[in-house]
Amino acid sequence: QVQLVESGGGLVQAGGSLGLSCAASGRTFDRRGMGWFRQVLGKERDIVAVISWNGETTLYADSVKGRFTISRDNAKNTVYLQMNSLTPDDTAIYYCAADKTFWRQYYGRSPLTGDFAPWGQGTQVTVSS
Repeated sequence: QVQLVESGGGLVQAGGSLGLSCAASGRTFDRRGMGWFRQVLGKERDIVAVISWNGETTLYADSVKGRFTISRDNAKNTVYLQMNSLTPDDTAIYYCAADKTFWRQYYGRSPLTGDFAPWGQGTQVTVSS
């Protein structure tokens, strides 16, 4: 099993940048795709970006394409989300999660939120205008 801990959230002004990290424990990290998701109070949890187990494929939500970058370091059991050109609409709790399916690549089809478990505890990102 994988346990996940997010870090790096905080308060930033619009137009600024922030980097999130998700540290994983457990022996299956390097076999699983990883995803970053975000949730605003009262709304569903949405996919932000996903990366395959070896980093070969990535997918992004349309709203973050060109601004956010997901990456991973399997040697450090860590997945990252670099967020640039932040806007107040990016304000949310950000979660990382592991794909339930091993060895998956993300060619075209966006996975579903339900394809991922377990989840981290989340980290708050607040972008002020």
